Amino acid sequence: MTTASRPILETPILDATLPSLLQQITEEGGYAFSSMATRAAAGDTRAAEAAREMAWEQLHSGPWHSVVPIWRDAYAVACLHVAKHQFSAGEFKLALRALDMGLIMGGLTLRDELNLCTRKVGAAMREKEFSDNGGGEQNGAWYKDFNLAEVVKLLPVKSLSCKTVEKKCGLSLEGFLREHFVSGSPVIIADAMNHWPAKDRWNDMYYLNKVAGFRTVPVEVGKTYLSPDWKQELITFSEFLERIQSSDCSSAGLTYLAQHQLFDQIQELKQDIVVPDYCFAGGGEIRSLNAWFGPPGTVTPLHHDPHHNILAQVVGKKYIRLYPSSLSGELYPHSESMLSNSSQVDLDNIDEKEFPRMLDLEFLDCILEEGEMLYIPPKWWHYVRSLTPSFSVSFWWSNEVNSPES
Repeated sequence: MTTASRPILETPILDATLPSLLQQITEEGGYAFSSMATRAAAGDTRAAEAAREMAWEQLHSGPWHSVVPIWRDAYAVACLHVAKHQFSAGEFKLALRALDMGLIMGGLTLRDELNLCTRKVGAAMREKEFSDNGGGEQNGAWYKDFNLAEVVKLLPVKSLSCKTVEKKCGLSLEGFLREHFVSGSPVIIADAMNHWPAKDRWNDMYYLNKVAGFRTVPVEVGKTYLSPDWKQELITFSEFLERIQSSDCSSAGLTYLAQHQLFDQIQELKQDIVVPDYCFAGGGEIRSLNAWFGPPGTVTPLHHDPHHNILAQVVGKKYIRLYPSSLSGELYPHSESMLSNSSQVDLDNIDEKEFPRMLDLEFLDCILEEGEMLYIPPKWWHYVRSLTPSFSVSFWWSNEVNSPES
């Protein structure tokens, strides 16, 4: 490919803000980085890689909360320069990985630029793939139902034997406020996702692969984040889809895309969902919008969160058990501050000698069906297990009057 015919990844936001950003980075001791970034902007590929390594080291120089914010912007700057050089060389996959790393680890200043570039690189990749495979379209449903009697054997003791979560259809915002939000009582809302494009699209594995296959995402490997063998990896979305479809369902091999802000990273998927009106109850605002995507058997252990939460089950089914906040003292929370919102009890294997009160506690539970939403009030403890391949979205919000941060 000649220089004249090479594709160009335009970065007008980066070009306009680079001098100011480099000045701020230099003031934080980043003189060497600024020198490399300047060379990278002039077309030096090796300098772009060197700048990315320098910023990466700064991001890992201590606890994440102690990282000076400008170094997150520095990492985004370097990722954009690396992506520009790779795109120009026709290395679209590598360019997209660099941009995704910028979105995952970088600051907010250049997020719009990163998103614009991912759309351009993604379009170039899809055009090339469309040309390579002759323009053929495929459709691949990947969710299959299960035998409830068999699944119940895998659930925690006493599952589906106590009181189930109330389910309502046609629940108005006024009704939600009066009957559940104010009183802090869970409810399943059965028909609030019918207009979501995701309801049809996310059941198609080929659609997901086409839209997000080459994107890089963070995943968790292992039964739960409390397991000793638990780890995190960065893989492409297509690799993740392959793992979901593989036969490795052992606890150690389970791969879960959990509590990741996927929709800030992959805008095409964000267009498939709609923030429920219920999330504006109390005059609050959305705090976090997260994806939960994985094979059957993935588990989120018993824990509680500080925000109001609507869990929308787009694909597949999940078993969910809930304990009210009034029982917090009975649920054996960890003493360490980092895990104080998590219980020491493994509901899948309860140690009755160590946790004698656990089996006598009352709870609510349910099987959350495809197309249903579950409202989980703040501080309610919940355990979640995927019964099938499952793709869920959680909406966290807090109201101004009773904000958990206040």
